[in-house]
Amino acid sequence: MEGKKLLQAKKLHESIVVVDAHCDVLMTLIGEGRRLGEHSQQGHVDLPRLKMGGVKLQFFAAFIESEFKPERAVKRVLQLLDLFYRELEDNRQDLALVTGCTELKQAVEQGKVGALLTVEGGEALGEDLAVLRALYRLGVRGLGLTWNQRNALGDGVGEAVTGGGLTNFGREVVREMNRLGMLVDVSHLSEAGFWNVLEVSTKPIIASHSNCAALCPHRRNLSDEQIIALAKQGGVVGVTFAPDFVHPETAALAGVLDHIVHIAELVGARHVGIGSDFDGIAATPVGLEDVGKLPGITLGLLERGFSERDIEMIMGKNLLRVLEQVL
Repeated sequence: MEGKKLLQAKKLHESIVVVDAHCDVLMTLIGEGRRLGEHSQQGHVDLPRLKMGGVKLQFFAAFIESEFKPERAVKRVLQLLDLFYRELEDNRQDLALVTGCTELKQAVEQGKVGALLTVEGGEALGEDLAVLRALYRLGVRGLGLTWNQRNALGDGVGEAVTGGGLTNFGREVVREMNRLGMLVDVSHLSEAGFWNVLEVSTKPIIASHSNCAALCPHRRNLSDEQIIALAKQGGVVGVTFAPDFVHPETAALAGVLDHIVHIAELVGARHVGIGSDFDGIAATPVGLEDVGKLPGITLGLLERGFSERDIEMIMGKNLLRVLEQVL
């Protein structure tokens, strides 16, 4: 029976469009000198391991480290985007930029990994909507409004003691992202800011890499109330592998599955996805050491009793639905 389940999981994983809503490999490439097209023993993500993991669409975040904020944030995000485009040029046979659903379909048909560009931290806008529009023209299709700190858009979770939410400029940014067709990402945002986004946004939003506070009471995780509200607006929570957000003591694949199960039981399987945070985390859960290990989630979900249809949604189709509605 165990071998039969393993074969079922392998066939299923190969047949579905696997989407990972967050990784920070661009930051590690620029810092460590690795190349995306080369299999490495360092870090968690490269093209050979993305293919091993069956990933069809990977969100590539341009994460702005604290030392570049705020004065050099715009320059830093441009450096990271330049790095991505140089890697894209060198790996055209395996990698394709995705700015809409047509390009994703083409990438899947051609056996390439689709790449969707995002930015993590509204400091990258330089307090100017013109920069947001310029980033859109450079291919960026998602923005995490804050990291943990406060910026011109609002408070991150690290500033939650103030009770601050979105600023007026932050509200303008959300409205302009809706107009352009960009994903609004509330991971790292303060709870007050989260509720402000739901008030302002006319499109579904995502929490690209967040978990359940009910299972692990970390400030970066979402309460059941937040998850229910996000789901009511059609959004998706990308369950993340960051150990501190999985379990307060010991993180493993089983713990990641627990968060997926909790969200599915709370709001249905239509509102949960995967947002690994690979290369943005120093350690990984046991069983999810790099992106090549993602088939283990498919197997684990089968063993937890999920239907193949639900697994297809969780592993990628839910995020694709939001992309179709937003982009």
